Amino acid sequence: MKKQLTVTKLTFALAMAGLTMTAGADTIKIGFSAVMSGAFGHYGKDMENAAKIAIEEANAQKIKIGGSVANFVLVSEDDQGDPRTGVAVAQRLVDAGVVGIVGHFNSGTSIPASKIYAAAGLPQISPASSNPQLTAQGFKSTFRIINTDAQMGAYAGSYAVKDLKAKRIAVIDDRTAFGQGMADEFSKAAKAAGGNIVSREFTTDKSTDFMSVLTAIKSAKADLIFFGGLDAQAGPMAKQMKQLGVNAVLMGGGGFTTDNFINLAGKDSAEGTMSWEYGLPVEKMPKGKQLEDKMKKKFGTDILAYSPFTYDATWALINAMTKANSADPKVYLPALAKIDFPGVSGRIAFTNTGDMKYAAASLYKVKAGKWETLQIQQGSK
Repeated sequence: MKKQLTVTKLTFALAMAGLTMTAGADTIKIGFSAVMSGAFGHYGKDMENAAKIAIEEANAQKIKIGGSVANFVLVSEDDQGDPRTGVAVAQRLVDAGVVGIVGHFNSGTSIPASKIYAAAGLPQISPASSNPQLTAQGFKSTFRIINTDAQMGAYAGSYAVKDLKAKRIAVIDDRTAFGQGMADEFSKAAKAAGGNIVSREFTTDKSTDFMSVLTAIKSAKADLIFFGGLDAQAGPMAKQMKQLGVNAVLMGGGGFTTDNFINLAGKDSAEGTMSWEYGLPVEKMPKGKQLEDKMKKKFGTDILAYSPFTYDATWALINAMTKANSADPKVYLPALAKIDFPGVSGRIAFTNTGDMKYAAASLYKVKAGKWETLQIQQGSK
């Protein structure tokens, strides 16, 4: 009886550390959270699918950590793209005994959630949150695998003025940490390049009626509209621009280079829309095509947007644990900070702030109903 109680206590202790006893393997829980419901849920599901593939591949390799074969398990939570829900989800993941987190999607959710993870000493890698504030907080446990808004906004603002020769620019944002941050950085870069911001408008991330905002912009005679927001709103916006006869180029800075945008806008209204996106085009990624083939085979879907970065974020955690020979966050966190490996999306390595050293960006344009690559900015340290 005493022996049974001792084993039970040991199992409980391991569970609290994120490790549970299984037949011949130690279970290591990796947390995942993103918006997986509502208008933007397709982004989160795309990300979760990639994380599942990474976990499946890692288990197939029978990786040994601390002398035992690791059985990695993904613990997923839908944060609904809501900051308050995100904080609650973060605490649930901590309480579940995860040893690291891949997520979140929205900057406005990642930022408050990061405080929960930092307090618990758990590494967090976001595959999609671009607001500079995420890593500017100074938490040693917080990382991201894409460009910041400052980088993307600089590319977009400079291109709009110098390459497109936009003379009168209107800027709209969705009032989220991502949308407003991106719009602010775009405006800063456009002004620095000599551009003229003739209208600065905002909406919400729930709105699909932009008639009043676009009417004001039409009166301002803008020749380019930059929208800080995602595809579920950019699509209706493009359609309403067409209906109102707003003859301006619509440009984004990450978030609506998807088929969903074209479907919502309609091919005629989508034509000519431009958007900067994180990373390389899938076909240019070192192993992008291989990942897409796996996504199609397992889930019947193409890569949407952030799945390559999610796959790499998951492997960054696993590789760091392997390198440190431990799933204890205190032990493997230093190894994560120094990680450097060839990922699906490119070379994965972090700066001392937790940002990407080699983050690339690509510019796309809708031509004949399809997104085509126009330009690539290769990442550098």
